[in-house]
Amino acid sequence: MSDQTGVMIVGAEGRMGLEVRAALEGEPSLVFAGALEREGHERVGQTLAEGVELVDDPKHALEGCGVAIDFSIPTATLENLRAAVDAGVAYVTGTTGFDDAGKAAIVQAAEQIPVLHAPNFSVSVNVLGHLAREAARLLGDGYDAELFELHHGQKRDAPSGTALFLAENVAAGQGKQLEDHIVLERAGETGVRPEGAIGIQTLRGGDNPGEHTVYFIGGGERVELTHRAATRGHFARGAVRAAAWLVGKEPGLYRIEQVLGLD
Repeated sequence: MSDQTGVMIVGAEGRMGLEVRAALEGEPSLVFAGALEREGHERVGQTLAEGVELVDDPKHALEGCGVAIDFSIPTATLENLRAAVDAGVAYVTGTTGFDDAGKAAIVQAAEQIPVLHAPNFSVSVNVLGHLAREAARLLGDGYDAELFELHHGQKRDAPSGTALFLAENVAAGQGKQLEDHIVLERAGETGVRPEGAIGIQTLRGGDNPGEHTVYFIGGGERVELTHRAATRGHFARGAVRAAAWLVGKEPGLYRIEQVLGLD
């Protein structure tokens, strides 16, 4: 009997699903075992790998699996997460754009199964978050914090989960709560920049996998911390690494920083 853990991939025929399937080939402890797509997808019913049929029912897709990997949209993730709870399957998701009720549902699910929810699975992006927090702490009040992010035109939420993650790290480094200082748009007569503001500017277009810059702007100088993604492969590899780490954990809501040793 194989000692590999079966993985169910949500959106197995989508851009990220294909990347995750490729990344699984480099993780000996995991094996592609379940494939889920939306109802009506043209390939539902076809075989994607030995013993793996593409289905549109999460309960069916989770059979024989120990962990799921999901990069989709909030409504689909919450539906699939409920099925994972019923099946006792660990859950890794990089879906962003949840409202407060959706975030609460993830926390509730984590009371019954191990869940790892992260806005970005790139090792370097998470290191960037660590650096942004430390830069904010070390630079102090004399530097204004601004963030820029660019993603492909198909992205549904704005600002991106990664931009919010970086902004939260900046706020933490400055010893403040992000929700009290975040600025998401500027138009018209805005007046002077509010003291302690953390601004995020969002661009969308083309097929850009993701670009983020954190600016610390002082008098006569500035510090820029930038990450640019050229492909989606590193996101998938990070998610597979997280899935391998999550297998066998007790129920709870885990963070990517724990996987990467950044705590």
